[in-house]
Amino acid sequence: MPANPSILEHWLQNYSNALLKTAFFYLKDTYLAEDALQDTLLKAYQNYDAFAGKSSEKTWLTRILINTCKSYLRRNSHLATNDFTIIDSFAAPETKTEDEDLLKTIWQLPIKYKEVILLYYYHEYKTKEITQILQIPISTVSVRLMRAKETLRQQWKGDFYDE
Repeated sequence: MPANPSILEHWLQNYSNALLKTAFFYLKDTYLAEDALQDTLLKAYQNYDAFAGKSSEKTWLTRILINTCKSYLRRNSHLATNDFTIIDSFAAPETKTEDEDLLKTIWQLPIKYKEVILLYYYHEYKTKEITQILQIPISTVSVRLMRAKETLRQQWKGDFYDE
């Protein structure tokens, strides 16, 4: 039996922007990100009875979304390009150029580093929540965050870190 329709409204009001940004970060295409979000919400709604409550709804929805995005990427290998013609705005207009450059650098990271950076810094998930979303050990999340930050530090040496 599916969930109450009001739960869908709740998800749209509270989580859709963050989920859409996550989908865009994976797929780098606004329309595909919107499709992935719609597929995610439909899957979650149809399987709401399976939600055990071991994590927050947002964490659960993010896990479904990431699986959906990875499925899109597997089916459409041409999506995994470095096309930066569409950059989502994560910051105020006055820092947009700098943020766009940083996002481009993050997009060039291997997916295992890119996703932990996105979840930790842009969506402010705690390390424990990231382990639930990605279904990997907490030590793996910590190591990936450390390596991703080190890679970014090396690539941005002198720009942000003044080394």
